[in-house]
Amino acid sequence: MTDTVLIGLYALAAGGAVGILGAVVLRLLRGRSLLAHTIVLLAVTVLSVVAGVVAVAWAMFLSGHDLRVVLITVTASAVVSIGVGAVFGRRLAASAVWAEAARQQERRVEAGRRELVAWVSHDLRTPLAGLRAMAEALEDGVVGDPATVAEYHRRIRVETDRMARLVDDLFELSQINAGALRVVPSPVPLREVVSDAIAGVAALAARKHITLVAAETGWPTVQAGERELARVVSNLLLNSVRYTPEAGTVQIDAGQAPDGVWLAVSDTCGGIPDGDLDRVFEVAFRGERARTPQTDGSGAGGGLGLAIVRGLVEAHGGRVDVRNTGRGCRFEVRLPDVATMS
Repeated sequence: MTDTVLIGLYALAAGGAVGILGAVVLRLLRGRSLLAHTIVLLAVTVLSVVAGVVAVAWAMFLSGHDLRVVLITVTASAVVSIGVGAVFGRRLAASAVWAEAARQQERRVEAGRRELVAWVSHDLRTPLAGLRAMAEALEDGVVGDPATVAEYHRRIRVETDRMARLVDDLFELSQINAGALRVVPSPVPLREVVSDAIAGVAALAARKHITLVAAETGWPTVQAGERELARVVSNLLLNSVRYTPEAGTVQIDAGQAPDGVWLAVSDTCGGIPDGDLDRVFEVAFRGERARTPQTDGSGAGGGLGLAIVRGLVEAHGGRVDVRNTGRGCRFEVRLPDVATMS
């Protein structure tokens, strides 16, 4: 019985020493990766067993041959245990990091969803209240002169069109987020798409005395969905015209790169705050707190235009970026699969 107690004390002392050393190492590794902590914990556990076995073997005065056999056996077991533990520890650490990233992404998505619902509700409630007031005024005969009645009718049509665009944007964005968007690529002359987009914003640009600049030649033909590509270009142009002050300039360029086609829309909006550059493609982000609908005919929706641009570009396997330039900012789209130049 005394020998058993002594063996237990020797094993406890050796294992405890290793455990104390491991605790010190873990304290020094604070702030390191989960994988590092996992490997250290595994090594402490295995080495505690090894130390206990070696201490007991030494206390039992084993022969040199028997002691070597014990050391080789426990060392081999320790190497295998630590190796297997390191492999699975890496997987565990990766899973933990992925799970945490997924939770953060889920929280961001949920926060964005709540913000979108609140903002869209505001953007719908405001014009609906105005529509109801104008409809009641017309119904009750509060307004009767032809000019006022015509103005009420015009405002009702404008607000109805704006809400219809907002609903269309929400539907398209829901398709993008649900992965239900199916792009059917075909050869699309980028020059024609840009020409149509410029015609669509020409009236607004003229009212703000903004100069639209586009090259006469050098436009590539790309393999893309024609409707989706037209939406990308028109949204980018409309965004630049909307935020560029009067007498500014909006320029659209395109070209061929080794990995595909690039298209850029540059403006003189004065630049985007550095803290907002990473958020301009977020759903419902406008770069401003005020949510009052604009009445300049810009077709401003719920802050969904650039989010739709990113979704459509990524559906083509491309990417879209934004950066500040000297007098404004530059949105650049890159799409794969160049066909020809025109």
